[in-house]
Amino acid sequence: MSSPRRFANKHALVTGGGSGIGRAIALRLAAEGASVVILEQRAEAGAAVAAEIAAAGGSVRVVAADVSDTGSVRDALAGIAELDVIVNNAGVAHVGNVLGTTPEDLDRLYSVNVKGVYHVLHFGLPKLLARGGGAVLNLASIASKVGLQDRFAYGMTKGAVLTMTLSVARDFVDKNIRCNCVCPARVHTPFVDGFIAKNYPGREAEMFQKLSASQPIGRMGHPEEVAALAAYLCSDEAAFITGSAYDIDGGVTLLR
Repeated sequence: MSSPRRFANKHALVTGGGSGIGRAIALRLAAEGASVVILEQRAEAGAAVAAEIAAAGGSVRVVAADVSDTGSVRDALAGIAELDVIVNNAGVAHVGNVLGTTPEDLDRLYSVNVKGVYHVLHFGLPKLLARGGGAVLNLASIASKVGLQDRFAYGMTKGAVLTMTLSVARDFVDKNIRCNCVCPARVHTPFVDGFIAKNYPGREAEMFQKLSASQPIGRMGHPEEVAALAAYLCSDEAAFITGSAYDIDGGVTLLR
């Protein structure tokens, strides 16, 4: 991929960078010159992405950490000397309405999708302040804005990601820190393939087509498309943008 080196001499942290959208963002930032730290609970997955980046001549290292654990994130961020960009991508999903969501389900979603973002912001923002400012990008969802069927716990957590984005943007607007979020619809990631295989054995191709066709544009998004938007919002080209939530949804919100 031929890209301008918008992130030369900058240091970026990507949580959950071992697969899916996080992987695509880590690859994109590295291709544009960033020194990337992949914060990943699954160290082997992070190492595989790091190998891709290194093979292309990029600068990268992997830090194993669980975003839901306060001490784990504190220790991980303590080992990062310089930071200009934070991408809060790590997250988990859940299918079910309020009746089908157990207290354990709710706690699991909250601990990763909400508290995990808080942890990285709490321990990461001082690093940006020490550099004179920087950019934060949070991965929200169209579920932050609209009611999606059987996404009670997931929608709750992604709504929190949106409001955390607005709070950080407001509180640090005079400190040269910008904070935005992106709100994807369904993106074709390994999670989607795993979900289909688990719930529709023998009907994988049929269900993939059905889920793709449910979006007005007629297909799922690609992780690389989200990564392109993420890179722009984290770059100096977006210096006048903060406190914004960008839909990248193939037209889904057109139907709402």
